[in-house]
Amino acid sequence: MDTVEDSLVSEEELLKKHRQERKDLQARIQSLKKTAVKGDKKKKKEVAETILQLEKELDEKQSLELKDIPIQTTEIPIESEDKINEDEEIAPNRVSRAQKRRNKKEIANKEREKRIAEEEKNNRQGPRVIELNTIKEILQTEGLQIHNIPADGNCLYCAINHQLDVTGRTSLNVSKLRKVTATYIRENKEDFLPFMYNDDDEIVDEEKFEKYCKDVANTKLWGGQLELTALSKALKCPIKIIQASGPLTIQGETYEGPPLILTYHKHLYRLGEHYNSTTNLIEVQESEDGQDKGF
Repeated sequence: MDTVEDSLVSEEELLKKHRQERKDLQARIQSLKKTAVKGDKKKKKEVAETILQLEKELDEKQSLELKDIPIQTTEIPIESEDKINEDEEIAPNRVSRAQKRRNKKEIANKEREKRIAEEEKNNRQGPRVIELNTIKEILQTEGLQIHNIPADGNCLYCAINHQLDVTGRTSLNVSKLRKVTATYIRENKEDFLPFMYNDDDEIVDEEKFEKYCKDVANTKLWGGQLELTALSKALKCPIKIIQASGPLTIQGETYEGPPLILTYHKHLYRLGEHYNSTTNLIEVQESEDGQDKGF
């Protein structure tokens, strides 16, 4: 039998999940702000707009999830289906609390499905699909395909680790890669500090520089250009980045061995930029509706 206690537990878990999502978003926002080069007003405006969009989308997502939490009642037990049926037979014009909950959840599910369908329709020729198809075409010319990496703040480090493995190098876990990156940045501060700015377009001070290094090592702070440079030099590996717009970039061209090949996506996920890894191209089976089963 479901009880109010069960509902309270599920709500607490959801709120805990929401708090973690907020924390991850703040880390992502701090990383985005650092991508705005001093004096580049256009980039700074784009970053500000992206941050507002991320916050708006997270608010909408969490509000929708909260609406799906069952309504809590003052009674400890919630009536069983048998009891509800008895009440409905006695008072056919009265809608039970359980039925109201079911009706509310059904309406919310229909609204969500409608929004998903509309979004999928709008996105068929949207920036996400265009970007993804462009990257796939570039990869095909090199005999490669995308290898999906989870979007959890560790995408850069997971993609690098996967590439270390597929290129026959010694692989490391995400925690070790983060510490290697932070250590290299800290030990070569003069090479990185000039590219690190605060919200006022000023170079960060010693305290914020040290905090940034600690966040790189110990949190899910998203990795970008600075971290790619540090990883290439610390691992002594060339790293190639394939993207839909802009030229192909390579870090550490002078290092020997096959490059670690990653793909960079601006529009793949709503939370912002993302890195995927790559593997050798294989034949992709098609489903009955003609859509690729692969990524």
